[in-house]
Amino acid sequence: MTEIVSTTPGLYPLPDWAKEDLKTLKGNQKEDLISGDEGPEIQSAYEEVRTEFIDAQKAASLDRIVEGQGRWDDMIAHPLVVHDDVETRGIVRYYDNNNFYREPVVNDELSATGDVAAELSAGAEQVDDGLQAVLPGPYSLADLATDEYYDDSEEFLAAIADFLAEEADQLPAVETLFLLEPSLVENAPEEGEDERASEALDTVANAIDADVVAYPYWGALEEKVYAHVMDADIDALGFDLVSNHDENVYNAQEYGTPDDVALGVVDGQNTLVESPETITERVEWFSEQTQQNDYERIYATTNTETFYLPVNRFEEKLEALGAVQKAEVKA
Repeated sequence: MTEIVSTTPGLYPLPDWAKEDLKTLKGNQKEDLISGDEGPEIQSAYEEVRTEFIDAQKAASLDRIVEGQGRWDDMIAHPLVVHDDVETRGIVRYYDNNNFYREPVVNDELSATGDVAAELSAGAEQVDDGLQAVLPGPYSLADLATDEYYDDSEEFLAAIADFLAEEADQLPAVETLFLLEPSLVENAPEEGEDERASEALDTVANAIDADVVAYPYWGALEEKVYAHVMDADIDALGFDLVSNHDENVYNAQEYGTPDDVALGVVDGQNTLVESPETITERVEWFSEQTQQNDYERIYATTNTETFYLPVNRFEEKLEALGAVQKAEVKA
């Protein structure tokens, strides 16, 4: 029988108290955003935020627990913007939504900072089992950044993959690693680049002893990109069923899937809260449409990060995911 695992791709909304406290402690300008060298008061505030995030997931009985990424002011560009050899310049739009991040400009050779590992290690002290790591996928991180050092797109993607692999190698023991890859949909790689994107996923996935989920969202992968991602050494592939269920199902039907899949069945950006029954129906629908694929595990998750949501709606969506009657899902 297929195992249904409830989880999220992280990047949670800050509690209201934290927004106010951090506005006072940090300021509210571009230069006041996270840089990686915050003082003890700011660190303490984020530690309290992390505890709230973890407690909310435990209360919701999620199967996988993330650190929550409260410090990620720049969304999935975060691992670069805290790097000493990366300059942050102007504010640019985060894909096609109304959020913005500092443009990370790489101007020297990249090496791991351990920033993400330190966050997750602090969270691991509060999680007995089911710890999940979250990193940007290599193609998406390269897509969001600007290269002024490697001066070659192929070399730059490989360098980003090596950097993320080093970061992954420093993580504490985790059961699952989600690699967030929205750019595979939003700015699909061209001929030749699609194969390199798959190889970059291999580099990161092979650096860690955990189940690795490549998680694209905001639509479906183009067919050729899908085929190359299927060649990557990953354990599971994500499908955003909120943004585009038909093309995602077509890809799974036409080209198959890994043994495990991650299904975005809860809207990470819309305040309407799905019921556990609705979530279960969406998982079952995908399974019924792709009966030729015998899934060992299905991750039931939000289709995107959830920092877009009000805190109360975010917590209600966690509860809905955790309340899915896993034994009754016909997968």
